[in-house]
Amino acid sequence: MNEQRNLILAVVLAIIIIFGFDYIFGYFNPPAPPQQQTQTAAPGQPAPPSDVVAPGAPAVPGAAAPVQQARKREDILKDVTRVKINTPRLHGSIALKGARIDDLTLANYYEELDKGSPEIALTSPLGSENPYFAEWGWTAQGVKVPNGDSIWGATGDVLSPSSPITLVWDNGEGLVFKRTISIDENYMFTVQQTVENNGSAPVTLYPYALISRTDTPETTGFIILHEGPFGVFDGTLEEVGYDDLREDGNLKRKTTGGWIGITDKYWMTAVIPDQKTAVNADFIHSRDGNKDKYQVDYVAGGVTIEPGATGSAQGYLFAGAKEVSLMDHYTEELGIANFDLAIDFGWLYFLTKPIFYALLTINHWVGNFGVAIILLTVAIKLLMFPLANKSYRSMGRMKALQPKMEKLRERFGDNKERLNQEMMAMYKREKVNPASGCLPLLVQIPVFFALYKVLFVNIEMRHAPFFGWIQDLSAPDPTSVFNLFGLIPWTPPELLMIGVWPLIMGISMWLQQKLNPQPTDPVQAKIMMALPIVFTFMLGRFPAGLVIYWACNNVLSIAQQWVIMRQADDKKE
Repeated sequence: MNEQRNLILAVVLAIIIIFGFDYIFGYFNPPAPPQQQTQTAAPGQPAPPSDVVAPGAPAVPGAAAPVQQARKREDILKDVTRVKINTPRLHGSIALKGARIDDLTLANYYEELDKGSPEIALTSPLGSENPYFAEWGWTAQGVKVPNGDSIWGATGDVLSPSSPITLVWDNGEGLVFKRTISIDENYMFTVQQTVENNGSAPVTLYPYALISRTDTPETTGFIILHEGPFGVFDGTLEEVGYDDLREDGNLKRKTTGGWIGITDKYWMTAVIPDQKTAVNADFIHSRDGNKDKYQVDYVAGGVTIEPGATGSAQGYLFAGAKEVSLMDHYTEELGIANFDLAIDFGWLYFLTKPIFYALLTINHWVGNFGVAIILLTVAIKLLMFPLANKSYRSMGRMKALQPKMEKLRERFGDNKERLNQEMMAMYKREKVNPASGCLPLLVQIPVFFALYKVLFVNIEMRHAPFFGWIQDLSAPDPTSVFNLFGLIPWTPPELLMIGVWPLIMGISMWLQQKLNPQPTDPVQAKIMMALPIVFTFMLGRFPAGLVIYWACNNVLSIAQQWVIMRQADDKKE
């Protein structure tokens, strides 16, 4: 019996440590402000040279410094001529000065639940409060190449899936730079760069692509989710935290194919070279005034263009929402190495992704992710039914043996070694395994972790409604018992936001404990009785979808356990 209780306590404490650390630590210790002294590159200066692919190649330019006084995004967008971007899923524009993609909003995602709220702004131009943009170009030695101040011409006014545009810039010295940009129905830009050499001498140019972001964005702060620079290099995913880049300095990688970008919880930008091309990639941090600047980039090997010839290089830009089916589509359709790893499914990837697709399939049938979670819970319980039956029968036998255990404790309470021997002999005689009652819990924990990941990181759950007051399954239950669920005009602190579903979960957990054999050790009994309260507060700020899963799982377990124990009592009688 002690071994069973110790195992249960160990498992429960592991859950509290894993999930509670982020919650408690994040609640009482807000993120520290960015370090002020880190300096890795002078603002606006070139990044350190990449010397793996092409020794002696010029460096990828660093992003230009923003103006000192930030202006409104809307005002800056009016400053220069722009090519409009209009697709079913993206709105925005490309500035003809610098030819940067610096104005993108997501047409299907909004800042608030209300679809009348502003669209999510993904990128922002230089001069705004937090510039964030993508840029392509060429580097060279002794050759005039376009930069952030170059004014490009355009063959059209609108970029759409059916109408690509070509940007043109002439350096006045015999080189004509062209950039053809096309976009699909979703979030993938294809960028074809060409250079016509109308001069009398050959030139060697090195194609590059970069993403620049100014200021450290607000992150969720959870260790189970990566937000910041990351990429895949020779098939291996590497994640670099903002704080790590500030502290450790610039990082260089070399790869054939792969990709590099910057991710938020639900959105990301990534530049992607031709998957057969060897490139140098960089993670770069610098300071501009009181703001941190981050840049990720890659540069490919030199392209030598003879007089009268044309050189070219192709790459891609992903800028949008991290939808699982879309990431899988690009991985297969474009052959982008491990692009699906952009979604942080964690180390239980083999379990998390199937659970997500199961939820997606059920939701397609029923049209409600909350109902899909409940039906998935039932399906999981059915899969575990044989194991749970065996476990609950064992727990029923353990409960029936409690009077005998109390007698043994009275007889041998002062002799722990003899007590354990007698209890083990009794287990053997009664054919009871004290550890078998833990098996459903041990099996359920990976499923719980995996579902938690699904609800936490996947954008498909964002703003997905259930019924009644639950309008976003990825957010906590918005009600609280401490203001009588809104009857009292007072907003409790976050720690006291214990809504209806967390209460249901806590009560169901308490009822389930009542059906289990109670520990003979008074300390263990008090700990076990306190766990429903601890879990109610801990899960109170978890995604509502996860709490619904846990509550429904408890209710199904109670029903199954009650039936099995009633059968055991009938047989005993």
